Amino acid sequence: MSAIRPLLITTLALAAVPVFAQAPAKALAAVSEKDMLNHITTLASDEFEGRAPGSPGEVKTVDYLQQEFMKLGLRPGNPNGSWVQAVPMRGLKPTPSFSYTIAGKSVALNFPDDYVAHSSSEPTSVHIANSEIVFVGYGVQAPEYGWDDYKGVDVRGKTILMLINDPAVPDPNNPAELDPSMFKGKAMTYYGRWTYKWEIAAKLGAAAAIIIHEAKPAAYPWEVVRSGGNGEFFSLLRKGDDPDAPPVPGWIQLDQAKAMMAAAGYDFDTLKKQAITKDFRPVSLKGTADFKIDNTARVVNSNNVVAKIEGSDPKLKNEYVIYSAHWDHLGIDERLPGERSKQIYHGALDNASGVAALLELAKAYKALTKAPKRSILFLATTAEERGLLGAKYYAANPLYPLKNTVANINIDGINAFGRTAQIENVTSGHSSIDGLLAKYAKTQGRAMENDSRPELGSFYRADQLEFARAGVPVLYTKARSRYLDKPDTYAREVVDNYFTHDYHQTTDNVRANWDFSGGVQDIQLLFQVGLEIAQGVTPTWNAGSEFKAVGERRLK
Repeated sequence: MSAIRPLLITTLALAAVPVFAQAPAKALAAVSEKDMLNHITTLASDEFEGRAPGSPGEVKTVDYLQQEFMKLGLRPGNPNGSWVQAVPMRGLKPTPSFSYTIAGKSVALNFPDDYVAHSSSEPTSVHIANSEIVFVGYGVQAPEYGWDDYKGVDVRGKTILMLINDPAVPDPNNPAELDPSMFKGKAMTYYGRWTYKWEIAAKLGAAAAIIIHEAKPAAYPWEVVRSGGNGEFFSLLRKGDDPDAPPVPGWIQLDQAKAMMAAAGYDFDTLKKQAITKDFRPVSLKGTADFKIDNTARVVNSNNVVAKIEGSDPKLKNEYVIYSAHWDHLGIDERLPGERSKQIYHGALDNASGVAALLELAKAYKALTKAPKRSILFLATTAEERGLLGAKYYAANPLYPLKNTVANINIDGINAFGRTAQIENVTSGHSSIDGLLAKYAKTQGRAMENDSRPELGSFYRADQLEFARAGVPVLYTKARSRYLDKPDTYAREVVDNYFTHDYHQTTDNVRANWDFSGGVQDIQLLFQVGLEIAQGVTPTWNAGSEFKAVGERRLK
């Protein structure tokens, strides 16, 4: 009897637990490190050619994802019965020239070693001549901080030169740190994003907006800018000029910017110091710039891939939780030396790993004994590397109403370096999803922590931004600190090494020493958070979030 009694008690206890509560254990176990690595190995192989939008690599990628979602038993996510949402884009391969004349001396810069520039305007050829060059500090207008780098100066038709990131305002109580009351201190705000700088330039009518690249605040070397600017550019297909960029947006290498300022009699470091004060006023470099951009243009019929698990509740099934991950990367640059494999931007971590996680999440949901009450949409976006274009297009042209979209959980890069004691919430402080993440992290014996690298501006560099800007509460996590059984310096070393040597380089390949045990934990965590939302919890924006107002408008 003593042996039978515990067994009977256990059986009765399990019988008392609702069927759905038992299901996540099986679903969590469905997340497989081996399967994830197999997906990454396939998507990052030479055969997929770097997964550039509008390339043979896109065709292979889209087909692969459709087949994998079908194998898992999902349904097509587009209401028209297809697995894709067409994203019409314009591809532009620029041949640029850029020269400036200061103090009577003309200097022609070399593309792409000294600068990169393009044009997304409708004409295939853009010519800007004798455009006055004006340094506008950080190029920021932020009324909530009492900040205006333009001070009413008319920059229409001019070439504006600007610093990267937010104004780096020192803390008056500790000049070695940044003022936490200005632009969130160490953290990057949207004002620091290159997209904002080009948007404000377009709004103010500038002819060209050139960002000065600095490796430390950018968190990546010039080679990343060079490789990105040396390929094909994309914009969403539209009539007329690009409302989000001036006729010529671009970047300039730091030493070249210093030389330009020196030619005008200015010292870069002195001007940069002036630019961190509210009193800064635009400075004319007493010279002119000439640009000519000849584009080889084409229409690119790219695709978001969409798969669906329909909810089980008759009413709530019309509401959606969206898991997203971008499938695209940078393709091939046949001008690079060496064999073909060394010309391919494989994008293993960025973002074959995120797409693999998307497939593992789909597998976990299909392992449930019953579908959740709300529907789940798995969205693999195109052209994230080209400006979050796939997510931007979906947010503007949703397949299901945004007012019925209760959350977006985005995945861009999965931890490949082992288990961690925490999960970093890049979107912390913005919505009630924080509480769910903390709750389920605790069940794993982990803590939820804020972003350990806020200066990277990760919130503004991935697809969840476009959902947030449309008012949908979002979650985006990272695991880049406090690795178990590793020295305290390990996390920063592996993150810095990746950004310095592999990020947006042809060397972002599958590695034999990867350990996805921590990545599996993170996927399981995102599954649990999403499942609770799919079961009926409705996330809300926090007071003080910059997205709260648009979130409230979305529900009207």
